[in-house]
Amino acid sequence: MKHIFKSATIAAALFLAAAPMAQAERLAIGSTASSSSHYAYYVAASQAINKGAEGIATNVVETGATLDNLRRLERGQVDLGLVTTNVAYDAYHGEGAFDGRPYDGLVLWVYGVSIQNVVVRKDAGVDSLSGLEGKPFNPGIVGSGTEATAEKVFATLGIKPDWTRGSTGDIVDQIKDNRVTGYVKSSAGRKLDASSVDISTLTPVKVLSLTDEQSKLVAEKLPSLSIVDVKENEAAQGMPAYQTWAYATTTMARPDLDEETAYRITKAIVEDNELQAAAFAGLKGSDIPVMTMELATTPLHPGAIRYYEEIGVQIPDRLRPAQ
Repeated sequence: MKHIFKSATIAAALFLAAAPMAQAERLAIGSTASSSSHYAYYVAASQAINKGAEGIATNVVETGATLDNLRRLERGQVDLGLVTTNVAYDAYHGEGAFDGRPYDGLVLWVYGVSIQNVVVRKDAGVDSLSGLEGKPFNPGIVGSGTEATAEKVFATLGIKPDWTRGSTGDIVDQIKDNRVTGYVKSSAGRKLDASSVDISTLTPVKVLSLTDEQSKLVAEKLPSLSIVDVKENEAAQGMPAYQTWAYATTTMARPDLDEETAYRITKAIVEDNELQAAAFAGLKGSDIPVMTMELATTPLHPGAIRYYEEIGVQIPDRLRPAQ
């Protein structure tokens, strides 16, 4: 009889211990390939949510990144997902690849920025973007977002370099050999990426800046992009301040995600000061609310807005959903 009572007590205790998990709202986060640093970021973000958002349990799903995540959000296969802000803009407004079929997913937070650096050899005698007219120049890896975006920017500015195509390794070698003037390369956080640093070990480099007039034109004609200011010494020691274009990585939620759920998730993410930065170097020293207000290109979820306003963040009109 004692054994029966003991077994019943243990079973009851196990049921009670499992009860909170059974009641938790389970959500799937679409990320990217498991080999990517962004996948590692979402594992950390999921841990932050599970730790800080009571009643919510998330898991990370390996996906094909932005476009795949948007499709999965539309189908209800994931609840949150990595989406770059330039593609988010096209999806929300029914443009580009989403021509005629908009998707109104809503942003929770921005966590990373892909600053696009126009890196050239210092001895090339090029001091401005317009100086790249007719020069051998690489817009980015073939098929990459960097390439497509650079081509749009240069076309908008009316500048026609002599485009040179190739892999990063090929182009780096050609810049070193002085066969190519330079290239457009995403930064590592707000620093020059490893390939740019590699070039600089052989020949000094500089980053070309947009002029104020060019920045205004890009902002007006290409609203899917953001204009960012990089401070002196931020990209590399001794590098002057400059202005360039960028797109960011954001977490989008399906539009019907419960407001309270979105609020709790956003709160857990913003208030985590360790897990995310440890997994994603670009977040170190960054402020997620500030990044979100500056770099998001599409409206925020009402639950996210509620949290940001609660901590005193001013929400730009462009980031408020249409009523």
